[in-house]
Amino acid sequence: MTPRRTIFVTGAGSGIGRAIALHFGHQGWFVGLGDNDPDRMYETERMLPGGYSYAYWMDVRRRDEWDDALRVVARASGGQIDVVANNAGVAESGTLMDLSDEQVEHELSVNLSGAIHGARAAYRYLKETAPGSCLVNTSSASGLYGVPGLNVYGATKAALKSLSESLDAEWAADGIRVRCLMPGFVDTPLLDGHIGPVTVRDHLKALGLEVLSPEQVAQAAWDAVHGDKLHWPVGKDARRLTFAARWLPGRLRRQMRQVAAKG
Repeated sequence: MTPRRTIFVTGAGSGIGRAIALHFGHQGWFVGLGDNDPDRMYETERMLPGGYSYAYWMDVRRRDEWDDALRVVARASGGQIDVVANNAGVAESGTLMDLSDEQVEHELSVNLSGAIHGARAAYRYLKETAPGSCLVNTSSASGLYGVPGLNVYGATKAALKSLSESLDAEWAADGIRVRCLMPGFVDTPLLDGHIGPVTVRDHLKALGLEVLSPEQVAQAAWDAVHGDKLHWPVGKDARRLTFAARWLPGRLRRQMRQVAAKG
């Protein structure tokens, strides 16, 4: 009997992480869940087919917790991990000078250090199941060109895009695929933050920008794991930003300055 393929997803308690976990789980995969909120994580687990998941309460900023989580999930799944979804992330909105030192450090440590720890911890498991294994990093359209009010967040997501490109080259000889999801704005709790007096969600609506569902990103994650591209812009705004950043940088710069002036 062919063993079930296994995915481990961080940030699995809500938003994109929960949607990815459910999408893969309902396709017959064994799903490992990682999150720092046990209540939300176990709520996700209850939505999955019984007996084919394992939840682990963890902090992605701790390399030792990454090692522990992957070890127990591999054991629970029958000895293998085929895909690791480096998805956990936080967003602090506001101008750079409005953010506290603690907010800046929190974004850097979760979004970037946490993803690097995840990649390093995942490598040996993905190498064992290669070819066909995959690291999926959740970057953002904000990593394609900096968005006013999401400065440190965008910087971490740009770094995650660069990390994905480096690992795509470094791990190719091992048969490990690397994929970088770059969704536009997604309807998750991250949009409940504020830019000035309004929420990020309301700010985006006022600008006429698209807000994706987590399920749209989960479908893109599935397509990315089974596809052959490195970069996966998700949604029309992400595709437009990809185009503009490459071919219309002057116009895009002016638009971002106008956004900042309105904020």
